[in-house]
Amino acid sequence: MAQNKQEIRTECIRCGTCCEKGGPALHTEDKALIMAGHIHTRHLYTIRTGERVHDNVSDCLIPATSDIIKIKGKSQSWECVFFQTADKTCDIYEQRPQECRILKCWDTRAIESYYQNTRLTRQDLLAEMADLWELIQLHEENCSHELINTAIQNLDRNSGHQASETIIAAVQYDQALRQLVIEKVQVTEDMLDFLFGRPLTQSLKTSGCRIEQVDGKNRVVK
Repeated sequence: MAQNKQEIRTECIRCGTCCEKGGPALHTEDKALIMAGHIHTRHLYTIRTGERVHDNVSDCLIPATSDIIKIKGKSQSWECVFFQTADKTCDIYEQRPQECRILKCWDTRAIESYYQNTRLTRQDLLAEMADLWELIQLHEENCSHELINTAIQNLDRNSGHQASETIIAAVQYDQALRQLVIEKVQVTEDMLDFLFGRPLTQSLKTSGCRIEQVDGKNRVVK
């Protein structure tokens, strides 16, 4: 008896699987979508340089080599905020980003050669807003992932106490600046993860660390 040949897919059937796995990263070609208001920055978040991020192609955690601006997931899942689960549709389909247009789940070669190139950065979008851009630069100076990653490496060494204090100081700065921007710059809370990336308390968990009370004082532990 002849065996049935597995059907080879050659076009999108809009099953929604890629949308359920998370929103796309944005590239310089997508700047026009933001400037035209098709994608609002409240729907975006930034993975900052040096932050450990899951690379879908290599299937491992690697440090980001630049800003990666992505469309947010829904509050309780990775599912893209623009994806409508009930009927498998996209709220911005006609104005969808380049990664969504390029991705072919049955042939990933195009997206694999594209996804690390021409990534959109916060500087591309905000450098002309001098006051806000200055705050972002101050945040990077005090809360960079290069600073955090170096301190994490030193936690188990003789400089562990100093490394813990460095991380805690960065976390406190991160929290204080976010609150200041809400109060003084009148930025809404849902914009903060785009402006300053994910809170450091969240990204620390990705690195296997947490802040807890040790002998009555805050310490960073693995």
